[in-house]
Amino acid sequence: MTAPQTPPENQPPEEPHRHQDPAAPEAGATAGPGPERSRELREAVLIALLVAVSGVLLGVLWAWLAPRVPLIADTRNVYLKNTEGEEAIGADGTFVLLGLAFGVVSAAVVFLLRRRGGIPLVVGLAAGGLLAAVLGWLTGMWLGPTPDVVAHAKQVGPGVVFDGPLRLQAKGALLAWPVAAMLTQIVLTGLFGPRDPEDAPVVPDWSGHHQQPPAG
Repeated sequence: MTAPQTPPENQPPEEPHRHQDPAAPEAGATAGPGPERSRELREAVLIALLVAVSGVLLGVLWAWLAPRVPLIADTRNVYLKNTEGEEAIGADGTFVLLGLAFGVVSAAVVFLLRRRGGIPLVVGLAAGGLLAAVLGWLTGMWLGPTPDVVAHAKQVGPGVVFDGPLRLQAKGALLAWPVAAMLTQIVLTGLFGPRDPEDAPVVPDWSGHHQQPPAG
């Protein structure tokens, strides 16, 4: 006869074997930014460049639609023909209206092509809109009347009315495009963007398959 074997003392109970998914990351491993974030950053940079280049069209329209400031000169000085004229304010207002329109259109086009939002995209639209506004401002001044008022006055002669240079008095008008683009993108994403799938409701299991067997 053999004596019954007794389990060794002070031995920890054996832990149940857990199934490890080979595709699952190990514990403590940190996930990197991933290809999705890299793709979003590349798209944001590309959008910013394309929006910035479209600022040339803003400058062309501003030089075409902005009211001119009439000037007149004598043998010594150059004066405003209409001392109470609002042409300078009108030039700023035209730039603001064009900037708002371009901001809305650029954000709407980007949303229609991408159908998603995200912080990189909004930042790309804002940066591109600001660069486009600056480029449009410089383009409009370049296409407008010469900024050399004295030379222009000597060219036309005393007593002849001529157009003053196209200038942007309120530099805050440069923010019209980026602000309109950001707000439009946020509104469109909130109204028509993709929705996150809702979590499925948890249904309790009443079949009894997971009940513990009675102790024998």
